[in-house]
Order: sequence, then structure tokens, then C-alpha cells
Amino acid sequence: MANSAQARKRARQASAQRDHNMSQRSEYRTAVKKVRKAIEAGDKAAAQQMFQASMRLIDSIADKNIVHKNKAARHKSRLSAAVKAMA
Repeated sequence: MANSAQARKRARQASAQRDHNMSQRSEYRTAVKKVRKAIEAGDKAAAQQMFQASMRLIDSIADKNIVHKNKAARHKSRLSAAVKAMA
């Protein structure tokens, strides 16, 4: 356990930041799932709309280093290809 006042404060801050990051990461995953669900439903218009909304969120979270930029780019690329492949 932290012994100094500074270490106790850092522990509090780290805990709060961890909670915030977990919330953001959960939001990221939900956005990806929403696009996948729209693709599976076969509704191309809805899938494109969800894709556009999700891209902004994915970029934002990657910029904050909550998820790695390459992971975000990989998800964006695969979702984009899936939306484009819809007939």
C-alpha cells in the first residue's frame, strides 16, 4: 500500500483513470458490435450509418491511446470491407 501522501494520491488518480479508460474501451467495443449487427441484419443503409458514427468514436479513442492505433485501423478496415461487400 502507498505510504506517502503523493503515492496515495497517485493511486487514487490511477484508479479513476483506469475506470475511465475501461468505460471508453467498452464504448469502443459496443460501437464495433453495432456495426457488425447491422451488417448481419443485411440492412446496408443502417450499416453505413452505423459505420460512419462508429468511425468517429474509434478514431477518438485511438487518439487517446486507449486502444492501439493499429488495432483501431484494423477494425475500421475490416468493417469498411464488410459494409462494401454487402449486396
